[in-house]
Amino acid sequence: MKKIIFLSIILVFSEINLSAQRSKDVLYLKNGSVINCTIIGLSDSVVKIRTADKSIYVFKPSEVDKYVKEIPVFEGRKKQGLGFTLESGFLMGDQQSENPMPFSFNILANYTLKTKNIIGLGSGVEFIGRSYSPVYIEYKRLFSDRKTIPFIFCRGGALTHLAKDSESSNSAYPQYNTQTNYKGGISIAAGTGISWSNEYNETYLSFAYRYFTTSYTELDYLQHKTTFKNYFNRLEIKFGFKF
Repeated sequence: MKKIIFLSIILVFSEINLSAQRSKDVLYLKNGSVINCTIIGLSDSVVKIRTADKSIYVFKPSEVDKYVKEIPVFEGRKKQGLGFTLESGFLMGDQQSENPMPFSFNILANYTLKTKNIIGLGSGVEFIGRSYSPVYIEYKRLFSDRKTIPFIFCRGGALTHLAKDSESSNSAYPQYNTQTNYKGGISIAAGTGISWSNEYNETYLSFAYRYFTTSYTELDYLQHKTTFKNYFNRLEIKFGFKF
């Protein structure tokens, strides 16, 4: 659980750091050339730049007319094509419940169609007292193609228990050991959110109603089976990056 949270934090801050480094410089040469680039070295003897294709060029100051830093122009959202999403968050419930705020981390492969329609297939890990892996299909509908917009989405699938069956032991009376078999169940969610897009990627914050089930079967020392089912109704809050 701690490793998953730590990994999610690393991913979030790595992406924030990358976004912060994506500045646009424009170099104007005295021969009339204009180069979109990132200035990586500047001194009295050289001006060193890196272009979008990662090529490195070096110019003498006498060749340079001027350089300016420009704010990237928003050129619109992706109209069509494949993408990937990383998201993490919590499933908030009653603080008196056994698992008041399970953690969730997911990875999605998605396809954008006509800008506003995004279909995704996702999986990951969720810690709901025990570790489960969700597998689901998601549909997201954007309200427009602007830079900052609301959206709605729905997803459906199932949870799978990740660990092996566990045996609850009675150290005083080992003959009364009980074997427990844990299973997942259905999982559905529907909600809304807000998306921020830039030249390179998209970030979003979502809120959803989430319903899912888990179950476990106990086999006692008399070989009697008893099945228990858990029903969860949660507020799902997630923050994600789409590439």
